Amino acid sequence: MIILACDHAGYELKEQIKAFFHKENITTIDVGTYSTERVDYPDFAKAGNLKVLENPNNIGIYICGTGIGMSIMANRNPKIRAALCTTTKFAELARKHNDANVLVLAGRFTSKTKAISIIKEFLTTKFEGGRHLKRVRKLSRA
Repeated sequence: MIILACDHAGYELKEQIKAFFHKENITTIDVGTYSTERVDYPDFAKAGNLKVLENPNNIGIYICGTGIGMSIMANRNPKIRAALCTTTKFAELARKHNDANVLVLAGRFTSKTKAISIIKEFLTTKFEGGRHLKRVRKLSRA
């Protein structure tokens, strides 16, 4: 399942992404926010994390203005590996090398087209394991 979370600065991009998933018949869970009214991003990153961790196959997509706040908050949970990705290459490597389970996007700096490209790369790339597995396991114990 794909879990969507955003603050007010990520709301518009989240809605565009949600419409894309709907068009592709991909079900999502939206934990908010549900408008451009000012809110605190930590609340929504935390709500997203709770849903992501319900199933090991869940993937989160979190959006705030720069993506930095959501990344910081999401990564406070040792079972979350959130990656702020600004390119498809970052998304590829976040999955291959870090087994990222949350993609973070910068709502104020990422177009819908770019976001969809990054999301497609993130969702279709698998973790390589191997030499990276030892490092990823260390992240959970940090």
